[in-house]
Amino acid sequence: QVQLVESGGGLVQAGGSLRLSCAASGRIFSIRIMGWYRQAPGKQRELVASITTSGSTNYADSVKGRFTISRDNAKNTAYLQMNKLKPDDTDVYYCHCNVITQWGGEWNDYWGQGTQVTVSS
Repeated sequence: QVQLVESGGGLVQAGGSLRLSCAASGRIFSIRIMGWYRQAPGKQRELVASITTSGSTNYADSVKGRFTISRDNAKNTAYLQMNKLKPDDTDVYYCHCNVITQWGGEWNDYWGQGTQVTVSS
């Protein structure tokens, strides 16, 4: 019903920048929260940043001051601007949305397929 398409991952040197995009499409009535998580092999998925419809943001301590999340509500798209990247930021990054598909329906979570971010030292 809802599809999330991520783009913008890749390989970058330490200190460089990348911008991730996540476009949500399908049967969408409203998106409450859009966010990015990351996961390394053998580790739990962790929140990187999230943003509400009204623009309130939340960041992991490890990325504060370096990453900025934003969203375009009209396009159902979220962005993650990642600056001053470190090798520790190397992970698969997953887009997440909390979506309601119709008035009075239930909120459900949807995930993107993941995009690899690799930061070389």
